[in-house]
Amino acid sequence: LLRSSQPLTGPNRRRCREDEKLLGTILDEGERGFIIDTRSAQAAKQARMSGGGTEPKSCYPHWRRLHRALERGRPLQESFIRLVETCSEPSLSMDRWLARLDGSRWLSHVKAALSTACLAAQCLDREDSNVLVHGAEGTDTTLLVTALAQLILDPSCRTLEGFQALLQREWIEAGHPFHLRCARSASSHARGKQEAPLFLLFLDCVWQLSRQFPFSLEFGEQLLLTLFDNAYASSYGTFLCNNEKERSLCKVKESTHSLWAWLNQPEEKHKFLNPLYSHNPLVIWPSVEPQSIQLWQGLFLRWIRPSQHLDEAWAEIQRLVEGN
Repeated sequence: LLRSSQPLTGPNRRRCREDEKLLGTILDEGERGFIIDTRSAQAAKQARMSGGGTEPKSCYPHWRRLHRALERGRPLQESFIRLVETCSEPSLSMDRWLARLDGSRWLSHVKAALSTACLAAQCLDREDSNVLVHGAEGTDTTLLVTALAQLILDPSCRTLEGFQALLQREWIEAGHPFHLRCARSASSHARGKQEAPLFLLFLDCVWQLSRQFPFSLEFGEQLLLTLFDNAYASSYGTFLCNNEKERSLCKVKESTHSLWAWLNQPEEKHKFLNPLYSHNPLVIWPSVEPQSIQLWQGLFLRWIRPSQHLDEAWAEIQRLVEGN
């Protein structure tokens, strides 16, 4: 499973023979691979007309390109804002509230992300093929797809330690620009041009997996909520800056504490564990049917709907499991 941060053609639509050679060495004789482009075919065409790129099919004869468009910028941010506004108005009638929820299109984005990740996982698991996930910049939707595909396929990524390693590798070290994307909350009246809740969309997809497979993830909802909070406002340096170069220049590691070090303290760690966890060595294939994708109430309604009874129930489950 690979990701591409740049179009596989050079400026002014010149061929990039280095990329052609690189992808050619990945495949053994007779093998075929898949390029999953997270842009629409139309967006890729427009990028090519302006000097950007799509891969000329004749130059990659053993790779099949599949377009699975995923929103990553302003449309996704606006969807998030509409969702937050809807969840802030519990006095609406049920029909109107559901209409506004549907109109926000947030759950459609969740479904699209999970569907694309499943496609990548199927190419790897069932077709036994190499997969290159390709996007506009390689630091947004590409990371979303590769991280989710690994969660679906690899049981080690579903442990608390493995999930932290996945986030460090696929989001932080790969250069997701947290400073730009998570500059303000959705409730802010200010609108940054480069804000977009890609990381939140990823966390929502992980929550959908945890709900559909309640025994297969070692961590629970509290970890996902904590990660969301720290991505937007944190006492730790883990999500600061936009990439590793900036973190190095700002001496983030020397001047701040790691969120992971805090999470892994024994007195804190138990709060984030799933007491129902049982190691599942199998691939977990989520359902993406409309009735299977649900609103993450624990996040989007947590300031409206008290969680006391749910917290008490969770604590009782932990007590019973530990007692046995």
